[in-house]
Amino acid sequence: MELRHLRYFIAVAELRSVRAASEQLHVTQPAISRQIQDLEDAIGAALFDRTSRGLKLTAAGDAYLAEARDILARVDAANRLARRIADGVQGHLRLGFVENAAWSGIVSHALNAFEQATPHVALELTPMNTPEQLDAIAAGRLDGGFCYRVGTLPEGITSTRVLEQNVVLAVPETWPLGRAGSIAANELTGKPFIAFPRRVYPAYYDRLLSACADRGLTLDIRQEASTETAILSLVSAGMGAAIVNAANRDRPPARVRFVELRDLSVPLPLEFCFSSAQTNASLKRFVDQLK
Repeated sequence: MELRHLRYFIAVAELRSVRAASEQLHVTQPAISRQIQDLEDAIGAALFDRTSRGLKLTAAGDAYLAEARDILARVDAANRLARRIADGVQGHLRLGFVENAAWSGIVSHALNAFEQATPHVALELTPMNTPEQLDAIAAGRLDGGFCYRVGTLPEGITSTRVLEQNVVLAVPETWPLGRAGSIAANELTGKPFIAFPRRVYPAYYDRLLSACADRGLTLDIRQEASTETAILSLVSAGMGAAIVNAANRDRPPARVRFVELRDLSVPLPLEFCFSSAQTNASLKRFVDQLK
């Protein structure tokens, strides 16, 4: 049994005529009659009474008509769904992001614009640091993510550039340090600092300490915290200063002042990273829109 058997049967049942069905379907009458007979043979029941006045559905045929319509409707719905998923306008997209990257600017605009353009794609958004995102993308747990890339990407992951941030000094509001608005790195010698543990993001940690050393500064790290939110909460409590992503200026914590570093730069390129072997059409649509 094939779908054309159902389509021929429905046309004949609705029009009560093989001739009329033949004209509507642009199929010869003998071909339609043969397909209806094959359908009845496959089912093992007569679907029509053949009378001198034409065709009339049997009780079995009447019940079969409702089911046949439902089957074709579900097949058509499945076809539409498959086309929409293949076009990337329906489906599921799992994205990671570093929290401070999404507070304002292009990331929040990109997510909002994609949701407005493709409301039938379910966005699952998970805040993660960059190494966690790259591990999740490689393992297939994320489709992509907004990462601050330091160093080379893991094999099999590609990216598109979004923007570039830099670092800024965060100090407790009560400190007189940097009230002029900027400071040189060597003025921070001996000050207590708060930083990530190296294990959180080794490449960034090493680059930051190397940049400080190039300016004659060895950070006196007194406290460690695994997120910049936690780091800034300790700065707010007066526990020390911190060198953090300048994106934090878009959401300044209470009792924290941001100060420009005149001679210290650690570029932080924000990139949208994803598997180079990705097959999710919604992801392709998202990357195209982001570009």
